[in-house]
Amino acid sequence: MRTLRILIPSALVLVWLVAAGIGGPYFGRIDEVSNNDQTAYLPSSADATTVQQRLTDFLGDDTVPAIVIFVADSELDDGQLDDLRAVVDGLAEVPGVDDEISPLLPSEDGLAVEVFVPIDADADLGEAVMALREHLTTGLPDGVTVHVTGPAGFSADLVDAFAGIDGLLLGVALAAVGIILVIVYRSVLLPIMVLMTSTFALCVALLVNWLLANADILILTGQTQGILFILVIGAATDYALLYTSRYREELTIHQDRLVATKKAWRGSVEPIVASGGTVIAGLLCLLLSDLKSNSSLGPVAAIGIATAIVSALTLLPSMLLLAGRVAFWPRMPRFDKDHGEEIVPTGAYARVGSFVDRHARAVWIVVLLVLLAGAAGVTQLRADGVAQSDLIIGGSDARDGQLVQAEHFPGGSGSPVYLIVAEEDLQEVADRLLAHDGIDSVSVTAEDSPSGTAPITDEGIQPLGPPGTPAPDPTVSQGEVLLQATLADAADSQGAEQVIRDLRAELDGQALIGGVTATDVDTIDASIHDRTIIIPIVLVVIAAILMVLLRAVVIGLVLLFTTVVSFATALGVSALIFNHLLDLPGADPAVPLYGFVFLVALGVDYNIFLMTRVREETIHHGTRTGLVRGLSITGGVITSAGLVLAATFAALAVIPILFLLQLAVIVALGVLMDTFIVRTLLVPALSLEIGRAIWWPSKLVSAERPAHARAPEHADPE
Repeated sequence: MRTLRILIPSALVLVWLVAAGIGGPYFGRIDEVSNNDQTAYLPSSADATTVQQRLTDFLGDDTVPAIVIFVADSELDDGQLDDLRAVVDGLAEVPGVDDEISPLLPSEDGLAVEVFVPIDADADLGEAVMALREHLTTGLPDGVTVHVTGPAGFSADLVDAFAGIDGLLLGVALAAVGIILVIVYRSVLLPIMVLMTSTFALCVALLVNWLLANADILILTGQTQGILFILVIGAATDYALLYTSRYREELTIHQDRLVATKKAWRGSVEPIVASGGTVIAGLLCLLLSDLKSNSSLGPVAAIGIATAIVSALTLLPSMLLLAGRVAFWPRMPRFDKDHGEEIVPTGAYARVGSFVDRHARAVWIVVLLVLLAGAAGVTQLRADGVAQSDLIIGGSDARDGQLVQAEHFPGGSGSPVYLIVAEEDLQEVADRLLAHDGIDSVSVTAEDSPSGTAPITDEGIQPLGPPGTPAPDPTVSQGEVLLQATLADAADSQGAEQVIRDLRAELDGQALIGGVTATDVDTIDASIHDRTIIIPIVLVVIAAILMVLLRAVVIGLVLLFTTVVSFATALGVSALIFNHLLDLPGADPAVPLYGFVFLVALGVDYNIFLMTRVREETIHHGTRTGLVRGLSITGGVITSAGLVLAATFAALAVIPILFLLQLAVIVALGVLMDTFIVRTLLVPALSLEIGRAIWWPSKLVSAERPAHARAPEHADPE
């Protein structure tokens, strides 16, 4: 028996060591399988998706345009222009750059020049644009600066912004968790064991997701990767905190650490599996999303939560069993033979429980009013999409280039609207485009044109060359032609998006409209659709799980109600922070959806931790005393878990991406409210107000606890 109690946990630890050793190196290989192409996220039925798939029929090789902008303080002279031509002539030698580079296109004011540089779609955009920028800075004439913008420039800047995920984000998250664990445990070994539990779980989750992404079963993006890291570290640490708290409790009751391990495992497995299962169920609801960036996050993050559950219930118990009380050194729990198996609640949360018990009605009314006041800020949330240039926080060469471009050229230069129309409708559609104030110019793809396109006016396709040169014939594929319209406003502006919506309404199926701006529009529409559909489904799924877990309908509805109120408050307060403190430009429509899924699923975790213990205590002590004892016993560990999860999500703010910053604020704020207000005050107060009926329709509604177990200071009134 002694051999088995050493052999089995040692074998489990060894298995995790090997698995983590295999998965660890994949941290540096995520870029091999990640995909940050926004068009790839759209549903196949979206117009922008269809146009993107057809572009090679008209344009040949699949490329991503980069726009090079040269700008000077004074009008460029002939010598400077010759120097710029020499710089541009060498661009074809840059790795990843296609040789179909446009000539220099001077602005009307003579202060700027733009060049369209196609980047091979199969190349690494980040590396190709970096090499392009390095080449452009050599040989520049005095007084001239250069920027690389356009779709390729913004994609490269996004890649660069996500570059800190492997190192900076993970380092900050682990450091924050480590500090909290040292403060909580005041121990040397225990924080190390808990961090091993979370990091080993992350290594395995990363390995599984990498293999699935490599097999094209799911999509990994920089955004998904960051959320996976934070979610696994935070969840695994929370589950570890719950188990270690129960294990320490059992060590004071049982002298044998194997008995304590069995008792702790049995007492922890239900809340941990139920909590993790709730998060997984909420995440898998994202599979119903039309937007693939949303639907792909569901299984990726669910795999992470599953590894966190398994790690917390196998690796951590094994390490603690091998170490015994030494794991808690120097504050080792001591066996008290006179203690019996009854825990006597003490400390701050015992006092909080008594206070809530005495003033339940006043507590829940005041707390609910305060939360609803904060939730009123939701009316100020602007989550209808932001410009691509606003996605990156801090410096962005592509954004600087776009601003320069807008000063000297039509805002949509280099990022045209693509319209696939029937050949016989070519002129009619072109006339409608030219009549729109938001369109600066229109051209048609033509193979026999030197530039690959030919301008089109209300008089038809215009010739390129000396007088008498015939107009080129448009490129025709499947009886259709490709029009390219240059927008007057920047391609990612609200004005440009409105042009797309106007054209789709006006042309009414006469043309398929794609391009950068159309992709943004379709992404926003799909994201709003996802938000509207998925949020109610998540609520129904989580309500069902709570009712089954707690064997009661009423308490399940109470927990769901309080979690939703907490989310609304977090979103409302966050909106005020975004608008008035951080002065942010708005939010992606997916921000409320992600915030909802994480907050509702993770917020319910703490209520599950609390109410599963309350139910356990109620069986022996009755509803009223069970509520007070449950709050008193779980208060410390749930507070620690909330601080850990809030800190890990707050770490997302170190990545200079607007979406991640906003998600960090919403989730961290919501978790802290769940931990300190909702779970500590609102849930117990509402439950005490309702009384024994919270357990309806289970037997606990009518069950009386034994007279000898009643505590006079918390006697049930029923």
